[in-house]
Amino acid sequence: MILSLQGCMAVGKTTAVRYLQENAPYINISYEDIGDVVAEIKRRGLNKNVYEDYLEIQKLWLKNEVVRYAKASEHKCSIMDFGAEEIEFYTINYPKSIGADWEVENALKKELDEVRSCMPDRILFMDASDEVLRAHKQNDTTRSRNSFEHHLTHMMPLKRQWFLGKDNVDLLMVDDLTPEEVGIRVREWCDALYKVPGTGRGTGR
Repeated sequence: MILSLQGCMAVGKTTAVRYLQENAPYINISYEDIGDVVAEIKRRGLNKNVYEDYLEIQKLWLKNEVVRYAKASEHKCSIMDFGAEEIEFYTINYPKSIGADWEVENALKKELDEVRSCMPDRILFMDASDEVLRAHKQNDTTRSRNSFEHHLTHMMPLKRQWFLGKDNVDLLMVDDLTPEEVGIRVREWCDALYKVPGTGRGTGR
């Protein structure tokens, strides 16, 4: 079973998976693995706001996600801090967020087809008000999140519309939850979906 956490930057996805790592060892954690892709983009001097470069950049990200999904599939249950659904969404929608009318679907058909075969079984969309998300971002000094405002203002309206209409997406509002409460809610969501081998039921932990 492949599960995925979705939402805005600073909504608490990483906090949630760290909680799972400590309190739900029966679930494999698959973090975003971006180092090699970022290094290759820098090496080639690619600019995501140039159409031809954008296609090359997204080929790298799409291929990376297929490899990541294969590794996650080796475990009985894995949860992803953003999964293949994120790279599909971003590939199609980032140009719209900068006002560009780029042809992406056909230009990247092969790569998109491959990543669409790697979708999670179920997605938990974590959301909060803009005020709470900005507060989370400001309070987290461990990350710069330079694209946060663009993501919040231009990507999130598209993302909410994209995901909340799907039939395999659940919603968790985190506005009034502490970090520990967020972790507990995410673990409960996982436990309700993942059946421990040999028991025929959720973990109940």
